[in-house]
Amino acid sequence: MPRQPLALAPFRGLRYTDLDIGRILDSGEYGVAHLLAPPYDVPDPEETLELLRSDPHNAARLTVPYQLNLTMPGSCGGRPARFIYENAAVRLNTWIDEGVLAQDPEDTLYVYEQVTAAGVRQRGLIGALDLPSATEPGPVRPHEQVDRMPVLDRFWLMRSTRANLEPIFLLYPGGNGATTRVTEDAERRGTLLVDTRTADGTRHRLWALTDPAAHSEIEADLAPRTALIADGHHRYTAYQRMHELGGDPGWAYGLAYLVDSDTHPPTLGAIHRVVPALSADRAVASARSVARVEHLGSSSLADAERALAKADHPVLLLADPRGGFHLVSDFDPRPLAEATPSRSDAYRELPTTALHHLLLPLWERPDHDLRMVHDDAARAIETARQEEGTAVIVPPLRVEQVYAVAERGELTPRKSTSFGPKPRSGLVMRVLP
Repeated sequence: MPRQPLALAPFRGLRYTDLDIGRILDSGEYGVAHLLAPPYDVPDPEETLELLRSDPHNAARLTVPYQLNLTMPGSCGGRPARFIYENAAVRLNTWIDEGVLAQDPEDTLYVYEQVTAAGVRQRGLIGALDLPSATEPGPVRPHEQVDRMPVLDRFWLMRSTRANLEPIFLLYPGGNGATTRVTEDAERRGTLLVDTRTADGTRHRLWALTDPAAHSEIEADLAPRTALIADGHHRYTAYQRMHELGGDPGWAYGLAYLVDSDTHPPTLGAIHRVVPALSADRAVASARSVARVEHLGSSSLADAERALAKADHPVLLLADPRGGFHLVSDFDPRPLAEATPSRSDAYRELPTTALHHLLLPLWERPDHDLRMVHDDAARAIETARQEEGTAVIVPPLRVEQVYAVAERGELTPRKSTSFGPKPRSGLVMRVLP
């Protein structure tokens, strides 16, 4: 059976109407920035509450409605959790009725550019991703396992709101193809819709491509290609479930942001783990049975992270919140192979493979007991102190490692990657009629 082509269809995006260009806030943001939010699963609860309090129309009020209800004791009134998603649908429709949000008048592909405070530039294309049916081979390749509850969470939110409120993030090796050329020429071929800067110093620009000729160039260029899910595995799985339900042709598509990784190589951050109620002494003793463990003495966190970066994969750093670091490397290949009998060498080289298949069973800890901390090792160590546990500092993967696993049809352990820069939620949404 031939593979379905990779396709991003133009659509009438739902966007904020009051861009308020140039208004500088106390936070340092200006324009529409105070209405935008990171993807729903990135902020911790405190950061999410800050977003919810920042503006009565912040996008987080749609994308994380359960957190909003937690700030309002008794707001569910004993009703089932589905009420939370119905509440989000009411909020979305109210904003549309009040003119806070409105659909663009023409079918559009959107060029979205981010330039971080550090000067990292990423530019890609936002469109409606054509989803394969359950019986068709598809062009989109996941690389990470998903959990049932986050998928259900996104499924119910989509079903209640009849909307894709934030895009998934896809990568593809574009090799300066027509899609890349059109996207890079957005200043000339598109219409600038948004130019704003968020409090973290990142500049966000959005252009509309409404020219059917540009759409045709992109369609022909993307058709033979494949794409990797960089971020949004749970949302993509929810897309698939909505599509499989049938009944509404609108669910044959899902909102996506596609970036050429040849032109704009992504950054890969780390996702560290905290194992609550696990002493560092016990963690280290167990690790010695399957790997080489080196005590780094009185090293600072910066020195320990440098040692971690220099070691061959798979490698991990165990951090005792009372002080002290242990580098865990040279895992015994025999138990690693026995724990992953049907997996490739590329899979066994991942640090999260050693953690999830060898160390967690030794520590008698299930994956769902872990606390995840994006990027910030110091914060992970502090969280471990609060949880009376041990922090596992995980090195970021390389892009080629992720491609190698995905090309074999394998999935990395949950939360193995943190691609960036991630698209901000609220710039463009997609609603079904």
